[in-house]
Amino acid sequence: MGDRLLKQGQGWRVGWKPEASGYAALVGGEDWAIELTEAEFNDFCRLFAQLAETMTMMAQGLMEEERIACEAESDLLWLEVEGYPTAYSLRLILNQGRCCEGNWPAEVVSELWQAIQRLKIF
Repeated sequence: MGDRLLKQGQGWRVGWKPEASGYAALVGGEDWAIELTEAEFNDFCRLFAQLAETMTMMAQGLMEEERIACEAESDLLWLEVEGYPTAYSLRLILNQGRCCEGNWPAEVVSELWQAIQRLKIF
């Protein structure tokens, strides 16, 4: 099976198989999953990192009860975070080829982000 890695928790899962041709990654929620190409997964990780950093920076300028939404996009996919800087949901839409959409509730996004950082250096 090679270097296939799958990490999962309550409400999320993420997988990476670097030697795979075609679909090298998997992202999913409680009852859904989407296979991603390596390029899609790289964009997913990069955009997720940008949005997580943006939410951290926004925490200093917002009142405690203020909710915000931020989005980031590449040619391959679109991501949006929505909620409070310390607890926000994540939404994914693929822009090219197949049409897929997924989302993770605020309760699981932090754990998903930590797993992605351990799974793959990007």
